[in-house]
Amino acid sequence: QVHGYKGVKFQNWARTYGCCPEMYYQPTSVEEVREVLALARQQNKRVKVVGGGHSPSDIACTDGFMIHMGKMNRVLQVDTEKKQVTVEAGILLSDLHPQLGKHGLALSNLGAVSDVTAGGVIGSGTHNTGIKHGILPTLVVALTLLTADGTILECSESSNAEVFQAARVHLGCLGVILTITLQCVPQFHLQEISFPSTLDEVLDNLDSHLKKSEYFRFLWFPHSENVSVIYQDHTNKPPSSSANWFWDYAIGFYLLEFLLWISSFLPGLVGWINRFFFWLLFTRKRESSNLSHEIFTYECRFKQHVQDWAIPREKTKEALLELKAVLETHPKMVAHFPVEVRFTRGDDILLSPCFQRDSCYMNIIMYRPYGKDIPRLDYWLAYETIMKKVGGRPHWAKAHNCTRKDFEKMYPAFTKFCAIREKLDPTGMFLNAYLEKVFY
Repeated sequence: QVHGYKGVKFQNWARTYGCCPEMYYQPTSVEEVREVLALARQQNKRVKVVGGGHSPSDIACTDGFMIHMGKMNRVLQVDTEKKQVTVEAGILLSDLHPQLGKHGLALSNLGAVSDVTAGGVIGSGTHNTGIKHGILPTLVVALTLLTADGTILECSESSNAEVFQAARVHLGCLGVILTITLQCVPQFHLQEISFPSTLDEVLDNLDSHLKKSEYFRFLWFPHSENVSVIYQDHTNKPPSSSANWFWDYAIGFYLLEFLLWISSFLPGLVGWINRFFFWLLFTRKRESSNLSHEIFTYECRFKQHVQDWAIPREKTKEALLELKAVLETHPKMVAHFPVEVRFTRGDDILLSPCFQRDSCYMNIIMYRPYGKDIPRLDYWLAYETIMKKVGGRPHWAKAHNCTRKDFEKMYPAFTKFCAIREKLDPTGMFLNAYLEKVFY
């Protein structure tokens, strides 16, 4: 019999959301997951599967049964011929990288954080950047799904294709993802080059930047013209790093946190902080190279609030300039640095924010120095208004204020997804407060 725990408190990584599930399970096998679902059916309880707990929203919260997949984390099969790997859904990407490395393989793209599970990445639509690359779920070639009634569905382009197109961004509402098969590439090294520029220069030459670098993104420093351009590209250079404890930690974290805390009493300081830190840390060209996953992932040191919406790529300039104009006309509105801008190829996954269009993701951030919340609602609202106006779609893992009416407008395939969800989970076993806003 599967053992559950009472009195477990779940908190997401940033400690911005939490919940107290009635029972907390850590199954080690498919049979045990099935048992939990059987108990839930008997007792009429809701079920939520949680991965790494990194989503900065309440998407994984429940007061019913919580299933933590951390013990179902094995690599099941590596097909070196096809360069594909099949894993259990609870494996952390940070544990997968060295295992792939043993076979000379790697994932062609990764998000900034690797303490996330394979099942969670395709739950929320994790992305990185690169105009040739889709969001991470586009790397999935097959998956198995355990549905509310205990059936296991094998899904791919060729079997249960409709469910496959829905389940690659599943929001945790279709069932329990058990295994995932990922398309890999031969292991590779990346060189990262970052250099200073201005917002106008980058926006006026966006296409040439996108062509110049396979994984191009840029950071804009609000309350200024400053931009840091970041190119990441395949390289044969030996690993080298420009990291430096004093600048990256003493200055880039400890001093910054202290100054942001002071700015919570003197909001006028924020613009100065943004310009000062750009001058301090981002005015010289920096280069480093390493294995791809070492370059793709970086350490999030700060607890933070974020929003991240995907807009049609051709709206990048309009949206950013409008956000800049709003900040200029409302001097009391503060915005921490950076606004991170990334680019992604369109896909055909039903609830992918990049469904049928090449997209630009615009990620805004407010830090919580020493855990202190800084007022952000006016900035948040101004941002959301611009994003909606240009046809944006919010990142599922991150906080947003959208409801079903919004999603029906944003997603051509929304009703199709709903029909699949209702068929797979007619009683709503896998719903929670977050998902009720989405579907009702």
